[in-house]
Amino acid sequence: MAFQGVDFYNIDDLLSEDEKMVRQTVRDFVENEIMPVIEDAYQGAYFPMDLVGKMGELGVFGMTLPTEYGCGGMNNMCYGIAMQELERGDSGVRSFASVQSSLVMYPIYTYGSEDIRNKWLPRLAKGEAIGCFGLTEPDHGSNPAGMLTNAKKIDGGFLLNGAKMWITNGSLADVAVVWAKYEGEVHGFLVEKGMKGFSAPEMKNKHSLRASVTSELIFQDVEIPEANVLNIKGLKGPLSCLTQARYGISWGAIGSAMATYESSVNYAKSRIQFGKPIGGFQLVQEKLAWMLTEITKGQLVNWRLAKMKDDKTMRPAQVSLAKRNNVAVALDIARVARDIHGANGILSEYPIMRHANNLESVKTYEGTHDIHTLVLGAEITGIQAFNG
Repeated sequence: MAFQGVDFYNIDDLLSEDEKMVRQTVRDFVENEIMPVIEDAYQGAYFPMDLVGKMGELGVFGMTLPTEYGCGGMNNMCYGIAMQELERGDSGVRSFASVQSSLVMYPIYTYGSEDIRNKWLPRLAKGEAIGCFGLTEPDHGSNPAGMLTNAKKIDGGFLLNGAKMWITNGSLADVAVVWAKYEGEVHGFLVEKGMKGFSAPEMKNKHSLRASVTSELIFQDVEIPEANVLNIKGLKGPLSCLTQARYGISWGAIGSAMATYESSVNYAKSRIQFGKPIGGFQLVQEKLAWMLTEITKGQLVNWRLAKMKDDKTMRPAQVSLAKRNNVAVALDIARVARDIHGANGILSEYPIMRHANNLESVKTYEGTHDIHTLVLGAEITGIQAFNG
């Protein structure tokens, strides 16, 4: 009997009933709400805004934060599974949820005052407000310590100047978590939509993550009140947020790989060439066997990573390994899937090229493949290689 699905090692048996329920609920949401609209959104280069409130109602924003702020209070396994299923739909949709949860709600909860938490977290959880995260700059991507955006102390707060680039949700955001230097040290600031001197022009003409809004953030003498300053100094602040986001990406990438693999299996069993399904040829079977093997390894890495995160034993370098491996493997799987689908692989009837193009961005953002290689190298050897 042929194997069905993408759970070759019965990982479902390792999940609690609540975790299985999250997986099925988000999977159904993807099938019913995302799949009918995502190709049009991708082709039209817009984010389907109707999904925001629906995702808030579903509970995928701030899933692991306390219920007292309107959040889910769930474990990290549930969050990872949700990101996996969202990216089975599209990387852009998962990116929206990742930014909202890991890069906006997490720092507001972890480093914000109680007033700031109460002001923003319930609205962000419901999707009534949208957030973005400003760290990367036009000339400083992998080297955040070189940032030029700066803050100057004034009466009652700070004056912010500078620019950020490649910001998911930037033009949509009601609040931006922005990192800037004050007296030579990195600080976090909440910049709100409508503040004088703050603008967020959208970046156009992308070949990747087309169903996602990507923007610049520009600050020209933006006055930030004292209440909007996060209680954290140094690169530890933004890097702690990136660790949260990279965790979700590790799960999401495998979700993308599962989507292209499933499409490949179905295509291989139904596409007839030389009198039989192409799935009956050895070369195609080898491709499918390799895809399933890599997905299974990635699923097991994610399961173990979630357990360590919930046990509070997870180290950032362990997240780097998962992000580095899973995204690279997912991109390779998408390319093999394109090969299996032949010319049909470029059509929007199949999800292959959309996932492949999206993963080109996922491989770069939240730390490039090479940067995570160096993170692991430093962990292995104890020698920092970033400076040459």
